[in-house]
Amino acid sequence: MRRWNSWGEENKDMDAKIGPAAMSMLQELLGESTPLKDATLEEVIAKVPASRLPEHPLVSRDPEIRVRHARGQSLPDYLALRSGEVGVFPDGVAQPESPEDIQALLSFAKAQNIDVIPYGGGTSVVGHINPLEGDRPVLTISMARMNKLLSLDKESQIATFGAGTPGPLVESQLKAQGYTLGHYPQSWEFATLGGWIASRSSGQQSLRYGRIEQMFAGGRMETFGGTLEIPTFPASSAGPDIREMILGSEGRMGILSEVKVRVSPLPDQESFHVMFFPNWEAGVNAVRHLSQQRVQLSMMRLSNTVETTSHLRMADNREEVAALEEYLTSKGAGDNRCMLTFGVTGSESQCTAALEVALGIAEQYGGVDTGTLLGDLWAHGRFKGPYLREPLWQAGYAVDTMETAVDWCSVPATVEAIEGAIRNALADEDERVHVYTHLSHVYGQGCSIYTTYLFRHGGSFESAYQHWKKLKSAGAEQIVEQGGTISHQHGVGFDHKHYLPSEKGTLGMAAIQSLCDLFDPEGKMNPGKLL
Repeated sequence: MRRWNSWGEENKDMDAKIGPAAMSMLQELLGESTPLKDATLEEVIAKVPASRLPEHPLVSRDPEIRVRHARGQSLPDYLALRSGEVGVFPDGVAQPESPEDIQALLSFAKAQNIDVIPYGGGTSVVGHINPLEGDRPVLTISMARMNKLLSLDKESQIATFGAGTPGPLVESQLKAQGYTLGHYPQSWEFATLGGWIASRSSGQQSLRYGRIEQMFAGGRMETFGGTLEIPTFPASSAGPDIREMILGSEGRMGILSEVKVRVSPLPDQESFHVMFFPNWEAGVNAVRHLSQQRVQLSMMRLSNTVETTSHLRMADNREEVAALEEYLTSKGAGDNRCMLTFGVTGSESQCTAALEVALGIAEQYGGVDTGTLLGDLWAHGRFKGPYLREPLWQAGYAVDTMETAVDWCSVPATVEAIEGAIRNALADEDERVHVYTHLSHVYGQGCSIYTTYLFRHGGSFESAYQHWKKLKSAGAEQIVEQGGTISHQHGVGFDHKHYLPSEKGTLGMAAIQSLCDLFDPEGKMNPGKLL
């Protein structure tokens, strides 16, 4: 059973704890804090209003199910659920088992003047799945039961899945036949194929397997106007690509029911390595060099000095950390050190060659190799990040992230601008913010920038929300100012939609609007999101 007001499943915490070292660091950097009193599930259920939906055999109007599908995983969502002030609930939740079920539900929604929200794994962090207040009833359509591998064309390496298939079921069903999709966003445990496509997701090993747009080969989308079949082609010059119209559409045009994806044979071997550079400039230049030389790595993640130092300080095995720091200092990676985690995936010969080239290039920038020990720790805890919000909250602190992507020439200034704006956003309230950044997806042209910030809740749920609004706005405004995209991998949803015109322009926004109007002329598909 999923937790109703936090990340993960009940009775599972992935060993995500705040140890003494981490607590000491937080108190030193941000000041002491105390937790707030959380609402209970029973208290929130008691606030669910009567449903405005008529009965339908595929729709549940049960209050608890409506609570569990009312919000995603953004910090505002988290605060709403923890406080019990959720606001708006869907009037009902459906769990179709076939494309025909979805079409029946859309016919029901059209006839009864109902808004529809597609729901994948509920992992959205920008408000994709939240019902908005309005006169029309809201029906959330959960894809949870459409979670199976439907076919696998081994000759073409194309797999067809129900769009509600979450990451673990994607991989387990493919692995049984010797294949992998290789798409591992941090939300992998719960996020679904349909959601990845709707939000243009990127996985941790996109350097090898590509982003979801490289994997998405075709499929089927159910709309108010009927079914859109998206054929698979290896390539085509026959006009605009229909897949590109669907990618990133965030449920505004229809609901993906079946998804065809390009898969790969399971690799023979895989390892993750960590090295340290003497400073941020050296690390950025090394990562840029590695990506532009197309070294066959599967992932690279470069932490800046503050993130590197924070991670080392938060570790409770102080003797081992001290020994590591002494060794790194002796090799030239002292107080300004930056940590690079990278993956090597493929055949034995491919991995041997890629590792040799990577270490050679890194050495030119002062890189100090520490082998696979720290890399193994990263791999073991690669999906642990979202679980940390809970113990941080219990200690009185909130954590959130922002991300963008820019060309290499803009990386240093953009990181400095985003971090500076967030760090100083609460200065007028004499509140400190701890901010750090890593580069997590690299391209020949540029890279993503992923910034994490921690702050005290301020004594109430409302103050925590107001702090978040100021921090989010400060970071987003700098992203726009620096010419970055408002999102590299999280999507637009509700939280980012006001910044979208800055990168699309008037004509681009009109083109997107016209597509939405074509598929959904009455504006019933996930209204208020994207546009």
